[in-house]
Amino acid sequence: MPPVAPAHAQSAPVGSLPPVQVRETPAQPNGRLPLDVPVTTGSQLGLTPRETPATVTVVDRATIDARGATNTQEVLRAIPGVTAHDAPGNIGVQYRGFSGASLTQLFNGINVQYTIAARPVDSWIYDRVEAIGGASSFLYGAGGVGGTINYITKLATRHDISEAQLRLGSDRLKEAAVGLNRRIAGDGLGSGDHYLRLDLNRRQGDGWTDGTRREATQFATSLLSDFGGGLSHTLAYEYQKEYVDRPYWGTPLMQPLFGTARIDPGTRTKNYNSADGIYAQRVQWLRSLTDWRVSDALQLRNTFYVYDALRDYRNVESYAFNRSNTAVTRSATLLQRHDQRMVGDRIDGSYEGRIAGLRSDWSFGLDVSLNRQTRFPNSLSATVSTVNPYVFATEPFFTIRGMTPGFRPDRENKVRTVAAFAENRTFLTPSLSLVTALRHERIDLDLVNRREVTAASPATYSRGYSPTTGRAGLVWDVVPGANLYAQYATAADPPAGVLSTASFANVRDNSELTTGRQVELGSKLDFWQGKGTATLAVYDIVRRNIATQDPANSSLTVLVGQQSSRGGEIAVGLQPTRDWSVQANWSYARARYDSYRQGGVDYAGKTPTNTPRTVANLWTSYAFAPQWQASVGIRRVGAVYGDAANTLRWPAYTLLDLGLSYQVHRNAELTLRLRNATDRVYAANLTGTMAYLGEPRTADLTLRVGF
Repeated sequence: MPPVAPAHAQSAPVGSLPPVQVRETPAQPNGRLPLDVPVTTGSQLGLTPRETPATVTVVDRATIDARGATNTQEVLRAIPGVTAHDAPGNIGVQYRGFSGASLTQLFNGINVQYTIAARPVDSWIYDRVEAIGGASSFLYGAGGVGGTINYITKLATRHDISEAQLRLGSDRLKEAAVGLNRRIAGDGLGSGDHYLRLDLNRRQGDGWTDGTRREATQFATSLLSDFGGGLSHTLAYEYQKEYVDRPYWGTPLMQPLFGTARIDPGTRTKNYNSADGIYAQRVQWLRSLTDWRVSDALQLRNTFYVYDALRDYRNVESYAFNRSNTAVTRSATLLQRHDQRMVGDRIDGSYEGRIAGLRSDWSFGLDVSLNRQTRFPNSLSATVSTVNPYVFATEPFFTIRGMTPGFRPDRENKVRTVAAFAENRTFLTPSLSLVTALRHERIDLDLVNRREVTAASPATYSRGYSPTTGRAGLVWDVVPGANLYAQYATAADPPAGVLSTASFANVRDNSELTTGRQVELGSKLDFWQGKGTATLAVYDIVRRNIATQDPANSSLTVLVGQQSSRGGEIAVGLQPTRDWSVQANWSYARARYDSYRQGGVDYAGKTPTNTPRTVANLWTSYAFAPQWQASVGIRRVGAVYGDAANTLRWPAYTLLDLGLSYQVHRNAELTLRLRNATDRVYAANLTGTMAYLGEPRTADLTLRVGF
């Protein structure tokens, strides 16, 4: 029998009225790809993935539960070609050969313009994750050359929900979660109805490295109010708190640092951080979502939001073997605080009309925001100590010379954004539609120096950017259930890092945003009498104006670099029988620097770091007996390089996950999972001296109930 997943209505586009769905039994995951559910990430026209001239992936709640994805990074494994790691100060997601600021990561359609904000969050509070591959700045602003990922939180719906989860696992893992949705006022007939949703998750446990321990809490609540006359409002609040004792920063690579990277097996679980190192964060969201259906043709929406985050670091972050691999040198001490607040408002609308007798639908709007971040760094690059690789003790952080408690502000970044956007879909014929989009932004960056004023660090510095990006695509329904599409899209992103953390040198020397463009061809189809679905895509992406060293003056950078990626993706979903489901995807990305120079070295033709050429995933589940179901997940990630010169390489690896579920009751299920069942040692992220290793074999037992 398929696994239990408590009932959820798919959340509609922000502010819109979701359909009422009442189920006596929980929703069941389906092997077929969800190609016919409207999404917000691929378009603001309310198009489905099938109707969008781009690769759009939806990982819904049923899929998250069926695969036991514990956090948002595990959810990303369902997106073709995506790889991710959660190294504390260097959160990394790679998509179509690009990473960092060249990817946009949204929270409920809001871009907080900071890559570390995408640190993995325990998955309970999320309804789904959506992604669009390739250039997509025309949707949500600067960034998104390689793609856009959108994490969408559960919101109040118009039916009752009661669900809970308890998980126990390796390394003393304990997790408990509960979710409730109730009508708290009204008669259920519309006007005057109010619905409240509460979701709470608490997780704690040791890490798999020595001395690491993590505690995390997420709370989300929302109130949906129907006022009649097509007017509704949702007030949503979200709170996240995470505290990590002695976070793991990586494992030193053995010398020589050339060829195939190696670690000493005896150091796999060693943690070389300070005895009291920490990572801590507190994140709060407040959103006010108003929807007004003016008529059958016109709908208006307004989203007001406030984001507030505080992140603290206190760590020794870099470790390296000596030449004889007999000792480990510890260095790179950092005491850091990031204080960020963002306030914004987006008003948008949709209109169903006609042009010259042809059906033509519009989406349009205005987006304004102020993003302010202050950083408080205190760093030392000097060696802290040299220790025996296997038996050692590390110091309390504040005994390190030059490190004292307290935070001193360094630089404040203010990013003001005003953007106007519009999208259109016009049916040129009943089976051929033209989808276009255009977005123009005015971005003003102000830097304020909170420390000593020098020529290199003036008291203040300002500059502005005005990118215009867009898309034009055709979708041709060749036969019922199968189409072909073609798309040309553009994007823009900061040349070095993100604007909310950019330094004086970043914005003074690099005067323009980079530009990107993508050409994509693909198809989305049903087959096998509706039992199967598939998407196919090939693409060519070019990112221009990246910062590269001036050949005539090594102390300067010039915007003449270029990076490109060519590749393809295939995703297949099958439901051969009621009891058997299969999903698989495969991606190929030939990413390279076309023109790039650093440190006097020309890297043209080299592959960017941590960019695998191929990524493949297979997931299948089978109900082999009443109340019993087995599942298997296989993930294959190609080799990656740890340096721009491509002299250090981590080989391809394969991961195996196993699951066994027993349906205790109609609305209760017990699942045992074995993750990384073969205990494969692999690098989730590779640098020139360290590997950030993935988790070894672990097991957990989860009880899910709907009541």
